[in-house]
Amino acid sequence: MTEWTFETIAERDSLTEGPAWDGSGLLYSHCAADLTMRWDPQTGKSTVWREDTGGANGMVFDHHGRLFACEGKSRRIVEYVAGEPTRVIVDNFEGLPFNEPNALGRIWFTDPNYGGRPLSLPSEQVYRADPQSNGGYTVVRVTQDMRRPNGILISASGDRLFVADTPTGEKIHPRFVSYPINLDGSLGEQSTLHDFGWGRGIDGVCWDTDNNIVASAGSHHYGPGPMIYVFNTDGRVLETHPTPSDTPTNCQFGGPGNDELFITYGTGIVHRVTDSGLKGRPTL
Repeated sequence: MTEWTFETIAERDSLTEGPAWDGSGLLYSHCAADLTMRWDPQTGKSTVWREDTGGANGMVFDHHGRLFACEGKSRRIVEYVAGEPTRVIVDNFEGLPFNEPNALGRIWFTDPNYGGRPLSLPSEQVYRADPQSNGGYTVVRVTQDMRRPNGILISASGDRLFVADTPTGEKIHPRFVSYPINLDGSLGEQSTLHDFGWGRGIDGVCWDTDNNIVASAGSHHYGPGPMIYVFNTDGRVLETHPTPSDTPTNCQFGGPGNDELFITYGTGIVHRVTDSGLKGRPTL
């Protein structure tokens, strides 16, 4: 297992999240500043790509090149198009605003409450926004048993959901869990893939081309420390790579060959790793 080289490509003054490769540069969220930033590998600089993002956190491109984002403070899922107004995809479930949308897997998304506001919906769960013939979306709550869901992935075949369950507090173990997805879109029974004990659990996840899950987790405050994990889909830990900055929040592949790993952090750092030996599953 090779030692990775972590290159700092950006440094903000607070939490960065949601890295998404747009084909020639990296978009990422500067959450507290309500900004989407874009890092250009040609200049090595970050510039403001979008303002007033409502605390946007997780972002993802679909296979058609559409960019979706979780606006945590605005409590909604949106679509961003450069130079155009924000398109709201969904902003409530059964008439109640979401708690704090956080992470997307296509338009499966998690709704934790990390901001500490009073809960709008009575629990923190996973939802799915289903497109309708009129161009709108309907929202389905797909879980009832999560404690504080965060990073989320769907298998390439669409038959399995993977979710980071990351509650906080004493004697509460963060876990990485999965569910079978039934033909009607409902979920089967939850399975625990990995228990993080007293450590900080997973925040963000992405796929590599070997069908393994690359995950950002951990902290210097407790547990084995901040690192990038590589899991197989049964939850076996294949690799771990300590990160030089604390509280890695999210990770995503990009670059011309989709073999550069970008990592955001609670510290505001954004790293690029070009020598991981891994390659990401393309979305564009």
